[in-house]
Amino acid sequence: MLAKRIIPCLDIKDGQTVKGTNFVNLRQAGDPVELGKAYSEQGADELVYLDITASHEGRKTFTELVKRIAAEINIPFTVGGGIHELADVDRLLNAGADKISINSAALKNPALIDDIARHFGSQVCVVAIDARQTPAGWKCYLNGGRLETDRYLYEWAQEANQRGAGEILFTSMDHDGVKTGYANEALAHLAQTLSIPVIASGGAGAKEHFRDAFLLGKADAALAASVFHFGEIPIPSLKEYLREEGINVRL
Repeated sequence: MLAKRIIPCLDIKDGQTVKGTNFVNLRQAGDPVELGKAYSEQGADELVYLDITASHEGRKTFTELVKRIAAEINIPFTVGGGIHELADVDRLLNAGADKISINSAALKNPALIDDIARHFGSQVCVVAIDARQTPAGWKCYLNGGRLETDRYLYEWAQEANQRGAGEILFTSMDHDGVKTGYANEALAHLAQTLSIPVIASGGAGAKEHFRDAFLLGKADAALAASVFHFGEIPIPSLKEYLREEGINVRL
């Protein structure tokens, strides 16, 4: 069985790592390269860097930071934010990123998933989905959670899978930053209906939440931000705890 992955997520704004609650109220969390190095040394399996205002402000994801990260960090990392076309993907992969994450751009132009998979391989294409529960079901949101769409989480994840995405990164906007656990029911539904790995995001506040994301949510990886950035859960002790709970992780 493949080892479950622990993935710190670094949201980047103006070159600094930031963290918010429910996608707002951002506070600074440190230098993205130094944080990434520390996580790599602590045993993180991968990293995700998201330029959180890129789609909203129409900026290109900053290539220079990606080059700095690639020079300093020896674990795989994914970069997202402001990726709209194959040239963006090409630039970021050449700068040293291992995978790219697309969210708003994929919703607006689903064929972008097919294009990336065809040109670069499915393994580099992570489709991120920000969703919130509504009376009608789990609805997908654009532009860093600012804009509701008419797409639903499960059908959109299924379409992304069929178009060639390599992984789905699902963030529950209701759970983001509030530290009460992941959206395990939705995660389990995704895990059971998709043929690609599912990364859980939004809600980590305790070691037990990671355990539940793997056991109840059937997630392949769990992503978190503030609990790592502010030293609340050290990665080595998290992995030891998960191993004791019978979950296969790389120590």
